[in-house]
Formats: sequence, structure tokens, C-alpha cells
Amino acid sequence: MIHDFKLENYGPIVSAQGQGLGKINLILGENSTGKTFLLKALYSAIRSHEEANKGNSYQDFAEVLSEKLYWTFQVDKIGDIVTKGDSKRLMTCISLADNSSLMFGFGKDTTKKVSPTHNNLSQRSSNSVFLPPKEVLSLMDVIYKTTEIDKIFGFDATYSDLVAALKIPTQRGRNHSAFADSRQRLENVFSGKVEFDGKSNSWVYKKGNTKFSIMAAAEGVKKIAILDTLLGNRFLDRDSIVFIDEPESALHPTAIIELLDIISVLAQAGIQFFLATHSYYVIKKLVLIAQAHQMPIPTFMANATDGTWQQSCLLKDGLPDNEIINESVRLFEAEFEGVQSV
Repeated sequence: MIHDFKLENYGPIVSAQGQGLGKINLILGENSTGKTFLLKALYSAIRSHEEANKGNSYQDFAEVLSEKLYWTFQVDKIGDIVTKGDSKRLMTCISLADNSSLMFGFGKDTTKKVSPTHNNLSQRSSNSVFLPPKEVLSLMDVIYKTTEIDKIFGFDATYSDLVAALKIPTQRGRNHSAFADSRQRLENVFSGKVEFDGKSNSWVYKKGNTKFSIMAAAEGVKKIAILDTLLGNRFLDRDSIVFIDEPESALHPTAIIELLDIISVLAQAGIQFFLATHSYYVIKKLVLIAQAHQMPIPTFMANATDGTWQQSCLLKDGLPDNEIINESVRLFEAEFEGVQSV
């Protein structure tokens, strides 16, 4: 798992540092402060490490990283990722739990190649995955054609990586008990499950004995099905790292709470999660999870004025002083005052 990170001049992120990361890590911030950037920065680095020198691949880490950054952030040249300003350089440092680490940096004039200044990361056989706000099951063919055939911008590397992971067939046999239980709970959220139908060569939503086209399934059903599929095809294991951008997207509050309970179970089984959210439900539920399991949940909040980030802990510090929380309190107070005046 990722234990520490440090980012400087990474797009809207002027400075962000995380120390002693947990199994669940929360990222908060207003729009355009860099929540998704932070997720993608960590994902692109760790996924590049996992892909480099895998199997019979001849690509080294520098080649994989350069390509991953280019297709993840989809810029004319890699140097365009650097925060605007004279002489600024992007810098990334990541350390794993075993104290192995990676460091790389580059300036605004960098075009295609990024080489690490230090890299002794221990080999990882496990997979990381990035789950975007939108579902991808109904768009898999479009994403594949855009990214792998036409090689054009539109869907970034997090989407193409996810599509590749979802194409792995579901494996039969005994799964880790926490994963099997989580899959059943995920399927119970919408009283059905999504699976790939080999006969029609398409994804279908199965409810009882009835099958529906994936196009007819609700957005939330398809989103839940993605995590279910990645557990079922064994792409994820107990050392995987999962990055989720807006886990609340397309889900009603009850489903959000159930999803977070499942994430808690998976985290205790070993998977590390990074969650970026706008939702009060997500934040409040994670506070309750932290308290119930005495689980430290590092929380990172963006300062919209200067691009810096601060770290706190949901278990130790409780609800953070954040506009998401403050606005929820203001709405409650306004409602209470309205009732009092009647």
C-alpha cells in the first residue's frame, strides 16, 4: 500500500503531502481545486510501476510512466501538466509500506520522456484501478475504439485501463471470504447483478430469471456492477489499490451507505482506497466507520486560494472544517429557524 506521498506543482496542486496513509483515505475540496488530479497523480505513478516489465513487456518504467501521464492527462506535451509559472518543476514522491520509494520530476518544457531520479519500489503483482464518476459498461466498445484503435483523446487512460480490467472473464472457484461476501452485498443493493452474456456478447442486468439490456439498467446499477465484476474476475486482490472519484455519483443515499460499508469490509481485508467526494453522506458515514472500527482515515483538504493541501484524521479530529460540512450545517440551521418561527 501507499504509505506516504508528496506532490509539488502538479496542475492545480501547488503542494500536497500525505503521511501515514490508511486503508481508506479521503480527499475533499471545492471544484477545480485538484481532487481528481490528486487521484490521477497517485494512480498514474503506481499503475505505471505495476505495468512496467510485466510478463514479456520490454517497456521500462520510464517509458510506461511517460505514456501513462500523457494519456491520463491528455495534454499536448507532458510539461503542460506542470503548474503555470516561470521555472516551476513538477515533483512527485511516493513511498510504499515497505519503505521502497519513487521520485521523479520535470519542467514545463518536457515533451515526451520522464525519467525517475530515484526508484527502488518493490515489485507489485497486485493491480490498482481508477473508478471514474461515470459508469463505463455501456461505453466499453466506444472507449476501446477511441483509445486503442483510433488513439485519440476523449477517454483518458483511467477509462481504457478500467475497460481492459473489466474484459477479464469472471473466475470460478473459491474467492476470499470478504470478497465473496462483498459481492453478495453489492448485488443485494439493487436486487440483481450485472454479468457478461457470452451468447449475445454483451453486458446484461439480471434480476431473478429476467435479463435486461445494460442500456436499460440504471446508472447506479452499472456503477455498482463495476466493483462487483473486478472482485469476481480476481483483478482485485488483498494488496490492490482502488481510487474512486465521487463514489456517491448516481447512487441514492441508502446505496451510498451500503457501498461505504462494503468498502470498509474490503479495506479491512487489505485493499487500500482513495476516495474523492463532494458528499456529506460520504464524509459522515466515514466518520462513523472510523469510530466503529477505530480506523484512522487520513483526510486531505484543498485550500482553494493557494493550491496547498492539509492533512487531518477523521478518527482523531472528527468532521473536518470544510464547506461541504459547513453548508450542511447552515441548511439545518435555516430549517430549524424556520420551524421555530412558525
